[in-house]
Amino acid sequence: MREILDAESRAIAQIPVTDGYAQAVEMIVQSHNRGGKLVTSGMGKCGQIAENIATTFCSTGIPAVFLHPSEAQHGDLGILQPNDVMLLLSNSGKTNEIVALVTLAKNLYPQLPIIVITGNKGSELAQHSDVCLHTGGAPEVCPLGLTPTTSTTMMTVMGDVLVVNTMLATGFTREEYAKRHHGGYLGVKSRQGCAAGSK
Repeated sequence: MREILDAESRAIAQIPVTDGYAQAVEMIVQSHNRGGKLVTSGMGKCGQIAENIATTFCSTGIPAVFLHPSEAQHGDLGILQPNDVMLLLSNSGKTNEIVALVTLAKNLYPQLPIIVITGNKGSELAQHSDVCLHTGGAPEVCPLGLTPTTSTTMMTVMGDVLVVNTMLATGFTREEYAKRHHGGYLGVKSRQGCAAGSK
């Protein structure tokens, strides 16, 4: 267990820190200011991470949706609007459905900005992005070297970096969080904080 934790911790620590993060945050904020939304997508395990990123953005002031890349080819591409920005996840950068989604999206809106998170910065997907965020390409901790493990951990963390920095850029407050997260423990906690702050 310790070896696995250490391996994933090292992988996170070695994620390349680039200006791409600031550029990606700026794209997301500009899209939001123009009335657009964030559209995330990924296939398989990457898709699950992309969906999680979308829901986290929703709760922190940026409207976001997950677009399944296969369903996009059967009409769901219509969720896209001119002022949106896309965030695409693919560890290999070669996922057929995601590469095809870039073409479909650009055919619909040629100026649509695209952010990519990938473990392959030389891939076709990376080359078609406006901003490419590289995971660093650390090997999976899976003994077969196949199951998405380390790669999805890094993508989750990178999504968190984008969310937190977007919150800072927009000045998102506890009061605004409470309005969007009414239920459960976090809803109660956020409202208590608001009440305490108003005294």
